[in-house]
Amino acid sequence: MSYILKMIEEGEHQRQDFKTRVDDARKIARTLVAFANSDGGRLLIGVRDDGSVAGVQAEEEWHMIQEAAQVHCRPAVPFEVQVWKTEYRTILEVQIPRSAQRPHFCTSEEGGWVAYLRHGDQNLKANAVMVKVWQYEMRADRYAFRYDRFVGKLFKAWREGRMLAFGQVARIARIDFAEAEDLLCLLTVWGILSIEPTVRGFQYRLKDEAALDRLEEGQVADLGLGLGRLGTVKPLKPKR
Repeated sequence: MSYILKMIEEGEHQRQDFKTRVDDARKIARTLVAFANSDGGRLLIGVRDDGSVAGVQAEEEWHMIQEAAQVHCRPAVPFEVQVWKTEYRTILEVQIPRSAQRPHFCTSEEGGWVAYLRHGDQNLKANAVMVKVWQYEMRADRYAFRYDRFVGKLFKAWREGRMLAFGQVARIARIDFAEAEDLLCLLTVWGILSIEPTVRGFQYRLKDEAALDRLEEGQVADLGLGLGRLGTVKPLKPKR
């Protein structure tokens, strides 16, 4: 069995997607952006959803991908191509690396710019917190946030195993939406929280309780404050 058939046998997943052909450069830009913003991946053009080989005209598809990557993505998404022959048909493999220029955006049907991420075999529209996480990961400076007894209650809810929606986070911590975005972003970048796509939208759960303990204990030790006072938390270094 050839290498390309082994790849097709894997099916669609976090790092692989099938397309019979590319008819709309704007739409395929979503997949390019989703791979670039996530773990990277490969797009196999000339393969149907069921894994059967349809074949394509490689040069035509290459031009569509180039248009998508350079015109409909901001910043442009880098890619490499490989042409495969199987069953007397041509498959174009488009390889998209995880990008060091995240976040990437693509044009929407309304004319704006939207970011996507890859989750399993789906491309999901990223929310404001996820976009901010990508932006913060690209920066080298350190951050601080306000800590009080309401944020302490929020941390307690996560320790109890709760998965919280964005509105719940803002309500428990008694902070506005902009502050909630910043808090969730920082805790995600530091590896304390994970962002989980669900049928009801993105939700947030505790990923590393020990890291949260160190963060909270550092606030008390450094400032000599109880949970009822405000202060600046010395954060962990962002994970790379």
